[in-house]
Amino acid sequence: MARIIITGAAGRLGAALVESWSPRHQVVGFNRHQLNLAEPDLLSQTLEPLDFDVLVNCAALTNVDYCETHEAEAFAINAEAVRHLGILAAKKKARVLHISTDYVLSGTQQTPYSETDPAEPISVYGHSKRAGEIALLETSPQHLAVRVSWVFGPHRPSFIDAMLLRAVTEERISAVADKFSTPSYTLDLAHLLEPWLADLTSGGILHLCNSGSCSWQEYAAHALAVAHALGLPMRAKEVDSIQLASLTAFVAARPVYTRLSLERYISEIGITPRPWQDAVEEYVRTFGKKCIASALAAKP
Repeated sequence: MARIIITGAAGRLGAALVESWSPRHQVVGFNRHQLNLAEPDLLSQTLEPLDFDVLVNCAALTNVDYCETHEAEAFAINAEAVRHLGILAAKKKARVLHISTDYVLSGTQQTPYSETDPAEPISVYGHSKRAGEIALLETSPQHLAVRVSWVFGPHRPSFIDAMLLRAVTEERISAVADKFSTPSYTLDLAHLLEPWLADLTSGGILHLCNSGSCSWQEYAAHALAVAHALGLPMRAKEVDSIQLASLTAFVAARPVYTRLSLERYISEIGITPRPWQDAVEEYVRTFGKKCIASALAAKP
């Protein structure tokens, strides 16, 4: 049994980790109201008195467009606070598992990115998250920065929920067909990350998501097909194709190809994450009706 601190515990991934790990581990979670990463003194006051083996940092400033116009805030939360957590944990001989992002990559590659490929972010958000990775690993080589992509799950709405709601209320929906990565199901990530709680020697950068890759359009189309097969009340029958360049409301640049290689994870743990299609199907089958009903109830 590990003693675990989870920051960002009310977020999409943090909530899944708290729920999944609590039956087998001693887990203490802090949401952003209880522990604001922008306040270094509060981090020290809250965490230094606690005994823990692993600190999992799921907290971040993740709004890509907001970060573009709030650079100082982005770096304070996504980089400087991460350094502080790394130092604090290292003093306790504890380990940090820090959740990072595929947005630290440029997206110019045509093959899956390994952990050793250059990280060349193209947005303030990406730069701040990359700075957080570097800051963390400077404090201890035992810490682990885990890059994930397109995270979805039952605890907070995401792209998949937005597309399902649109399909319920609109006859025509569309999604970007020229941006590629891999969905990451939070309940799968909780299972896949758990072996690292007991391994205090293997640090650095780790890529982790479900297997395979897709565009946003393919992602949405698969979710819609599953919903139709389940008999959910979808008005839209298919997902139209649009180009990333057509989304003129975006402030920050987005990388167009960030498929993550899973070779390190598979070789070290011996588990191959299941295909993203299977994870999406399970999510829609298990939570589709609930997420649609909740979203519809919240609409004005």
